Amino acid sequence: MNLNTDLLQTIEAENAVIGSVLLDNQVMDDICEMLEPRDFYIETNRLIWEGMQYQFRKNAPIDLVTMVTVLQRYDRLGEVGGVSRLSEIMSGTPTASNVKYYAEIVRSKAYRRRGNEAGIKIADLAANTEMDDEEYFHQIERIALSVRPQVNGDMKSLSETKQDYFNYLNEKEDFIYTGFNQFDSWMNGVGRGWLYILAGRPSVGKTAKALQMARGIAEQNVGEVLIWSQEMKRNQLLNRMLSPMTMINSNGFRNKNLTEIEMMRVKKAYEQLEQLPLHIEDARNVTIDEVRATGRQFKRNYGRIGAIFIDYLTIMKIIPNKGETRSQAVGYVTRTAKQIALELDCPIIMLAQLSREGKDEPKLEHLRDSGEIEQDADVVEFLWHNPEDTHRDGKVIQSIIAKGRDVGVNHFRYLFKGWIQKYEELAQ
Repeated sequence: MNLNTDLLQTIEAENAVIGSVLLDNQVMDDICEMLEPRDFYIETNRLIWEGMQYQFRKNAPIDLVTMVTVLQRYDRLGEVGGVSRLSEIMSGTPTASNVKYYAEIVRSKAYRRRGNEAGIKIADLAANTEMDDEEYFHQIERIALSVRPQVNGDMKSLSETKQDYFNYLNEKEDFIYTGFNQFDSWMNGVGRGWLYILAGRPSVGKTAKALQMARGIAEQNVGEVLIWSQEMKRNQLLNRMLSPMTMINSNGFRNKNLTEIEMMRVKKAYEQLEQLPLHIEDARNVTIDEVRATGRQFKRNYGRIGAIFIDYLTIMKIIPNKGETRSQAVGYVTRTAKQIALELDCPIIMLAQLSREGKDEPKLEHLRDSGEIEQDADVVEFLWHNPEDTHRDGKVIQSIIAKGRDVGVNHFRYLFKGWIQKYEELAQ
């Protein structure tokens, strides 16, 4: 199709949408949320549509007289061509009954127009030699997302959703066990689509607990488990996973001081570990867009993701937009993480740091650079060492479920055997 023909179809469809509303304003019920002002290529049509949406949302009448009044009030009547232009559009529309068909044409043309504009912007980015690679990918993601519509009405009556609801009740909930029995018994595991924040001050064993959860989930055969480590290299994480499996002191791994018998135990444990669907990336400055891209690729290749672990949130490469605070930028990351969890149908477990100060039990407001973490997270778990709670075999760690959407809050006690990087459950 040549450009002139395509443009002619766009103009005719836009005029038909506006003319249909002028003929019968009740059709706005069907198309008001289908179209955004930016979907209209002709500037005058965009102005008219904004006026129509304004009237509709005020529950005010929409016809030739009211539109003339609205456009006059905002000094826009001359810009759209006056009363004669509105009358011409109205008289050129044979019927309002095909308005949804006209609106679909306008919307489809707008998608492709924005896609073409996005391609030009992405091409222009390549010429910016001062931008690093991660910022380049970040901007590409944002440009691509701008092509999508900003509205998506899916309001349904209860009669329309009845069958879906009873199908949902008859389906077994797809929770994923973590391997921590008391937690799994209470919460029934973690849910797909959840954003799970695991937070604590330094030296409470956040990474050790996350790695045990990752192994526990991987053993459930519920999909691939992806781990991003930004503080430790892949081999260091493997040391921490193999130490509790072999009961060999973690110093032996770190110093590479293993006896022949210990090395045999390590090899046997590694053979068990490599059978699990575990994947580790030890890149620094990971962005949330990189997590999304990799997650999508794994879902395409493997079909299902069991969980995504990110160690940890506040040392990710977080790029504030112009005028944003650090807290707002962190909030963008957690909102995006929640969207990714829903899109990929898996839990995302993000580790987060609390400040070193303070000996009291941590609370939600103690999260560093919290942004909107509390709002976005389905579960927030704090790991806290109370010096008054002691055990001869290691450090007692309190697990405080400070937020649990749909399940409430709870406390658990663990024994953290730091010498083998292992968490063991204690009686509550």
